[in-house]
Amino acid sequence: MKRIVLFVLTNVAIMVVLGVTASLFGFNRFLTANGLDLSALLGFSLIMGFGGAFISLLMSKPIAKWSTGAKVITQPANADEAWLLQTVHGFAERAGIATPEVAIYEGDANAFATGAFKNSALVAVSTGLLRGMTREEVEAVLAHEVAHIANGDMVTMTLIQGVMNTFVVFISRVIGSLVDAALRRNDSESSGPGMGYFITTIVMDIVLGFVAAIIVSWFSRQREFRADAGATQLMGRKQPMINALARLGGLHAGELPKTMAAFGIAGGLGSLFATHPPIEARIARLRENH
Repeated sequence: MKRIVLFVLTNVAIMVVLGVTASLFGFNRFLTANGLDLSALLGFSLIMGFGGAFISLLMSKPIAKWSTGAKVITQPANADEAWLLQTVHGFAERAGIATPEVAIYEGDANAFATGAFKNSALVAVSTGLLRGMTREEVEAVLAHEVAHIANGDMVTMTLIQGVMNTFVVFISRVIGSLVDAALRRNDSESSGPGMGYFITTIVMDIVLGFVAAIIVSWFSRQREFRADAGATQLMGRKQPMINALARLGGLHAGELPKTMAAFGIAGGLGSLFATHPPIEARIARLRENH
């Protein structure tokens, strides 16, 4: 509930900041003169920015199940499934959250956690991960995913993505108005946005979108470090997490759907757009922590 309140307050704060800034610098009068209404632009930015991110968060669990083919364990069919349920339940209890749904999906080594709320989340592991790791290593991966849930990482990432989206939509349209006004400064007969506005807006949406993606990816990488540390706390020691990461570095990490990539245990390496830090950096960070 606290995170949802934070989500609402962030929405309000972003709108206030953008509105006040636009008024202080006179953008509101400029936008009105060029056929754009500040209030309407703020509302549009809010809907496009936070609206899409929030809908994606609410749909994250069903989309994850559908896109990966994950099968939720409702009644354990064997000892391994019973162990998975028992292990996740134990970590959830220690983390102070309700036990997430536990699922298995076919694929190379990976795992993920998702869900809009801490107490109705999903943890899924691949068959490749279960085959390629020891039980202790799988246990560490499960602890990592439960730590993501306990940290509220799904909502946090939605907030960050929503903030970035809102700024991209708003700033690109303000810049589009500036460029359009400059191109049509000698044309007093035209009213409303011209081609310069629409072309510039599209270009700036793309350019600023890349910048936003870099920022969101950086936050995602920091979140992975925190989940690794959270796993060591839940397990009471760090060596299993180090072993799991080392093992993962030697396995072929399974590709998750684009919408789920940031929530997996493994991800891209060595890139500004990587959602996960390099395995070596994660192991080094764990060894540094006492």
